[in-house]
Amino acid sequence: MTFTPAPGAAPARRMLAAQTAMELRLSLRNGEQVLLTLLIPLLLTGLLVAEPFLGDLPGRRVDFVVPGVLALAVTSAAFTGLAIGTGFERKYGVLKRLGATALPRSVLLLGKTGAVLAVELLQVLLVGGLGLALGWRPTGGVPAAVSTLALVVAGTAAFAGLGLLMAGTLRAEATLAAANLVWFLLLFFGGVLFPLSKFPAGLADVLQFLPTAALAEGLRDVLRDGAGLPVQALLTLLAWAVVALGAAAATFKWE
Repeated sequence: MTFTPAPGAAPARRMLAAQTAMELRLSLRNGEQVLLTLLIPLLLTGLLVAEPFLGDLPGRRVDFVVPGVLALAVTSAAFTGLAIGTGFERKYGVLKRLGATALPRSVLLLGKTGAVLAVELLQVLLVGGLGLALGWRPTGGVPAAVSTLALVVAGTAAFAGLGLLMAGTLRAEATLAAANLVWFLLLFFGGVLFPLSKFPAGLADVLQFLPTAALAEGLRDVLRDGAGLPVQALLTLLAWAVVALGAAAATFKWE
């Protein structure tokens, strides 16, 4: 039997699986990432449901809080965590070195996306489980689950585009500061802590088009009110996704 060397890249499917698994392990090993994406959403859920310091909320408190925290969790994973992690990978030359391998850049980005989706699934299980323990009862059955999935996927695309746009154009230190600042602003003005109705009417009309507000209000419409697919929220998220991903693709610097 004759053995002939056949060097070459692994199939794209195998490279994608390996890259996704590696990105997920790196995320879960990073203490700051775990705090931002898993622990803070859990702490916020328990605190906001237990404490009445936010004042009167529409309907049951837990039914308002859980969808809002789920929206914030998606923001944390797909925007803040992705932006900071990618920014420092760019600074330290990780992306440059990966670009010199047989790994296509499309597979690298898909691997990061897959890792983000895996983290989001873990977030939904943890936050949703805690919400159920605190009395949360989502409505709508299978149609609501399909609408929720559509909103989360569209939100993930929008936030990932924004995160990659920031990581690919700013210095890593600037990305770290800006991503955390935007996260805090979205926490307060994105419909997570307070209903948009608590803001002045003119300001609320603008805030509803923020991606976090669109996701939070859309999830409440589906999971609390039993509404069908919230078209305006979905279109808002898709518009952010198209603009942000397009801008990221046009401006991203790998070095």
